[in-house]
Amino acid sequence: MGKKIYVGNLNYRTTAEGLEGLFSRYGDVAGVTIVSDRETQQPRGFAFVEMATDAGASQAITDLDGKEFEGRRLRVNEAVNKPRPPRE
Repeated sequence: MGKKIYVGNLNYRTTAEGLEGLFSRYGDVAGVTIVSDRETQQPRGFAFVEMATDAGASQAITDLDGKEFEGRRLRVNEAVNKPRPPRE
């Protein structure tokens, strides 16, 4: 079972392909989701990367947290499921 990783402080021009290339050094990447604003469709500066293995995810978190990527210092940690309030 894989692990989902939160990647914050992204450059707004970062692509899913760029993140996949960065994280693929640590194992198979099961998916990349760059979060965009619902109304403007502009990137919000963070993403989620799902790694195929826990070991690859843990190594990526250790190695990439605080490292510079595309001119920004990344925040990388395990994603936490937060409950969402109901939409009205």
